Amino acid sequence: MNTLLDVDDVSKAYPGVKANDGVNFVVDFGEIHALLGENGAGKSTLVKVIYGLVRPDSGQMRLAGESYAPAGPVAARAQGVAMVFQHFSLFDALSVAENIALGMTDPPERRVLAERIRAVSQEYGLPLEPDRLIGDLSVGERQRVEIVRCLLQSPRLLIMDEPTSVLTPQEVEQLFATLRKLRAEGVSILYISHKLDEIRQLCDRATILRRGRVVATCNPRLETGRSLAGMMIGQELAQPSQRAFAPGETVLQINGLSLPGAGAFGVSLQDINFRLRAGEILGIAGVAGNGQDELLLALSGERRVSRDMIRLGPAPVGDKGPNARRALGLLAAPEERLGHAAAPAMTLEENAFLSGRVRLKLTGGGFLRKAAIGGFARRIVQDFDVRTPGVETRAGALSGGNLQKFVIGREVLQSPKVLVVNQPTWGVDAHAAAQIRAALQKLASEGAGVIVISQDLDELMEISDTFSVLANGRLSTPRPAVGIDVEAIGRMMGGAFGAADAEIAHAQT
Repeated sequence: MNTLLDVDDVSKAYPGVKANDGVNFVVDFGEIHALLGENGAGKSTLVKVIYGLVRPDSGQMRLAGESYAPAGPVAARAQGVAMVFQHFSLFDALSVAENIALGMTDPPERRVLAERIRAVSQEYGLPLEPDRLIGDLSVGERQRVEIVRCLLQSPRLLIMDEPTSVLTPQEVEQLFATLRKLRAEGVSILYISHKLDEIRQLCDRATILRRGRVVATCNPRLETGRSLAGMMIGQELAQPSQRAFAPGETVLQINGLSLPGAGAFGVSLQDINFRLRAGEILGIAGVAGNGQDELLLALSGERRVSRDMIRLGPAPVGDKGPNARRALGLLAAPEERLGHAAAPAMTLEENAFLSGRVRLKLTGGGFLRKAAIGGFARRIVQDFDVRTPGVETRAGALSGGNLQKFVIGREVLQSPKVLVVNQPTWGVDAHAAAQIRAALQKLASEGAGVIVISQDLDELMEISDTFSVLANGRLSTPRPAVGIDVEAIGRMMGGAFGAADAEIAHAQT
């Protein structure tokens, strides 16, 4: 028998949407199988069904020929199904061993567990020290903790959701080596990613979902990234447009920006300096947890600094709050979609009002301008192809990609002088990512200065005019993006600033 997992006619509906509609596919023993689809195609619902987080309305599954209907994740793990989520479920104040023990049904004695963590992590090229605090680990090391926690349970099927979105290029290669070793040992891997070149490089087979249904199964190595994206969206993926870079006057000047880290595990910003010109896209690369959040908070005004550290045009604004900066034209879109960029329990219309109130003057004489608010929300939905029943829908009911399009569109349509975005396409499908990147390029072409903070080097190489790396709260010297070596960038993202920065500078002279 070659098949490990057999999903047969599985359906799951929520109010107003059929997330999975008669899904059929199989995962073989020792296979890395990709699950592809646009945001909202049904991937997350399907893997939650497989992992026992969601009960299907109809259909059935078999695992190694036996009926499989887990009542929850504990039951799924007991039958050999493990999952590494896109958003880690770890406690910063606890050690590696303590976090791993929390995810085990019957953890062994502490000393024995520590020995097993060391042995398994070394065997699979994911070295970990059991006594280190999670808060002291890099994002790549935190992902190792999640993977090792799964491997200690000897899984037959390992589900991975966007596993490379927070890794340096070097860490991606190490992860792929680990997954290939697991495949050689007979472990099956169900792999979800929007990075289609990775899918082609790593996966043996791919199942493509569109609007809750399986529309294709293929060998991704025989496809191109564009053909895979075309199967996902049902049409040819638009080519990225080339944009002429003609920098204008300075619209944002950062002078010696320093800021203490927030909380016990925050990252302090250290003497950051750069200038942003009209029509320029500055790409800032870095692995999560190196000061990206702190930089956005400082630029948006959510954390204030000395007034001369940040100048919008000639005006010092370091001591001004978010509303004052928005009124002057400095807007920001944070990484965390739910809770920071959008209030999940509020409607899209209400969320549009929260951000656009000051700049678009959505109140007057102490009253809400309801027609203007509704018109603004509907324009965002229409211009950015946000898939939603209407602007009265709660933000929390949207898929991650559609909410991201809404958040970016809400800021772009306010015609900012400077827009700062953190992880603009994280967890977003190829079609939606192309739409977001095109919107940022168009905004810059119209004269705005744009800062894109991202962990996706391909994204930054595609849209950036100038490029810098943020590591350990320090920002490298911004340089022209053309001709930058990705390997050197990866080393800089890992904290090796000096030699790698000099190597880039030498290559560009």
